[in-house]
Amino acid sequence: MNKSLFDLSGKVTVITGGNSGIGLGFARGIAKQGGSLSIWARNAERNAAAKKELESYGSRVETRQVDVSSEQEVIAAFGGVMQEFGRVDCVIANAGPAPASKSSLDLTTEDYHAFLGVALHGAFYTLREGARLMVKRAEAGEPGGSLIFCGSLSMFKGLPGKPQYAGSKAALGAIIRSMAVEFGKFGIRANSIAPGYIKTGMTGEGELSPLDKYFAGKTPIPRPGYPADFEGIAAYLASDASSFHSGDTLVIDGAALINL
Repeated sequence: MNKSLFDLSGKVTVITGGNSGIGLGFARGIAKQGGSLSIWARNAERNAAAKKELESYGSRVETRQVDVSSEQEVIAAFGGVMQEFGRVDCVIANAGPAPASKSSLDLTTEDYHAFLGVALHGAFYTLREGARLMVKRAEAGEPGGSLIFCGSLSMFKGLPGKPQYAGSKAALGAIIRSMAVEFGKFGIRANSIAPGYIKTGMTGEGELSPLDKYFAGKTPIPRPGYPADFEGIAAYLASDASSFHSGDTLVIDGAALINL
């Protein structure tokens, strides 16, 4: 029996912020291709709901309550994943809070550092620790692995009032490219995904809101994005089908970025 092009049987993916929104979209794509999952997020109730859904696709799933801004929690969580699964093949650094500021002038230093603690430093800890495990496996004779960062269109465009958000996304884009160059010799690829406007729990459920309609009106494919639009790209980047695709930023935005 021929395997799917994006077959993920035997592969293990860690997804931070994977219990809702785009992160859950990533997880669904991987689960549907037979991959095992470790979902990291702080809300236990949402973790349990995500686990139940993802297991319904036949995937092996565990969840962990992890604050990625804590380097020690990240290291400990990877230790737990290794005990549970024995390997890590893909890491998706997706966790990040919504920026609350409306002006750079009003953004407090405390809020600035707190945001970067999760969105920048936490993502780096997650990717670094995953890379360490992949390199160790490669040195033992089994090269390969995929590091993925979930960015945004603010990697390319200015974002008034939210410099901490745009700054974290742009910085991680550079970090990912650096990792692609450094770890390529181990068969490890590193890529970013840049979503456009996506309708998730943060922007409301059900019918299109005025905000949804506003962004849909600016997008050549005239609708908002949905978490389901990220299932395929996650499965592709986690699979061996993307084994020569590295150092890239994949824009998933309905052509909004180029609609100048």
